[in-house]
Amino acid sequence: MKIPNPWAGLRGMPADVWLLFATTLVNRAGTMALPFLVLYLTQHMALPARVAGAALTVYGIGSLLSAPAAGWLCDRLGALRVMELSLVLSGGILLLFPLAHTLPAVLGLTLAWALAGEASRPASLAALAEVAAPEQRRAALSLNRLAVNLGMSIGPAAGGLLATASFPALFLVDGGTSVAAGIVLAVASRRMTALRAAGGAQVVEAAAPRVGPGVLADRNFLVFLAGAFLVGVIFFQHSAAMPLFLVDDLGLSSALFGMLFVLNTVLIVFLEVPLNLAMAGWSHRSSLVLGCLLCGAGFGGMALVSAPWHLVITTVVWTFGEMILFPGSAAFVADAAPPTRRGEYMGAYTMAFGLAFAVGPWAGTVVLERAGGTVLWSLMLGLGAAAAAVMGLAAMKAEPRPVT
Repeated sequence: MKIPNPWAGLRGMPADVWLLFATTLVNRAGTMALPFLVLYLTQHMALPARVAGAALTVYGIGSLLSAPAAGWLCDRLGALRVMELSLVLSGGILLLFPLAHTLPAVLGLTLAWALAGEASRPASLAALAEVAAPEQRRAALSLNRLAVNLGMSIGPAAGGLLATASFPALFLVDGGTSVAAGIVLAVASRRMTALRAAGGAQVVEAAAPRVGPGVLADRNFLVFLAGAFLVGVIFFQHSAAMPLFLVDDLGLSSALFGMLFVLNTVLIVFLEVPLNLAMAGWSHRSSLVLGCLLCGAGFGGMALVSAPWHLVITTVVWTFGEMILFPGSAAFVADAAPPTRRGEYMGAYTMAFGLAFAVGPWAGTVVLERAGGTVLWSLMLGLGAAAAAVMGLAAMKAEPRPVT
């Protein structure tokens, strides 16, 4: 009996999707400056920890400002062009970073870095929505997340080794890979466009007239964004409240916390793409509701943790929620947006998660400190149910648009 290949559905994926996959993989494999920014500022530049924290705050502000601006540009210049500009400009800024020796220069470059670099997030989502057929979008978006996770398993690890020799080298390598990825994307995408045009295929102009409601006029999409914010607050507990709870409250080792993320990454690398290929026929409502409920149940289940293997179960649960929710929600945005406003919609979607990242870790640590883990994780379970209800409602009311 022949065992079916769970990855077989990728065979018909457009070449543009693979180009974006390769670009993202190269860029993320070189990502090492941001994870080590605080150490660079405190150890190499001998700045106080509070100043290093302020630099991260500046980066966060820049990322929030970048998302809607990048979406606006995508609808006018084309998502691929914005992605190319983001990679080249952010790479150039990183190459300049070691030359900044004063605090104003560091903060100014950090803001510029965030504005340029974070533009690639909505741009890549909008680009995938443009080049993948509607029935392929969920798998294409999960393939992009695979590139992100594979790259991020390489970049920070390589950065840790490089930092022992030279902190400034982190910025040079990160910037160099970003510039290289942007140039390769520009050359390859234009080459493929020329080949399609020579073969008689229709080439879509980037600056088409914008029709359809904008984000602020689309009440149903605003409801969806509220659900995205809620589930983002749940998901980002892994960056602050979760490690504090495991180490300080449960008395577990930080090594165990690290191993949980290894488990999370392994599951994503091996299962996310096949899972989304298998779910290609699912409705948006089903995938969004299930993803929210699993995220809520996974983090909410930590209220009952009393042994390390319980944490393994909760991690598997919320990882499956992550694997279903994030490609599914981005695919919903691609289908819900008017074709000439996909960048705007993807920018708003990215911004919703940026706001969740700004609020979620802080709020989680406050609740953990004042009320304890049981209250915090029970609250996350409730937020998961609320997010499922809100997103399910938005998906149910979404009007089908012409297939484009």
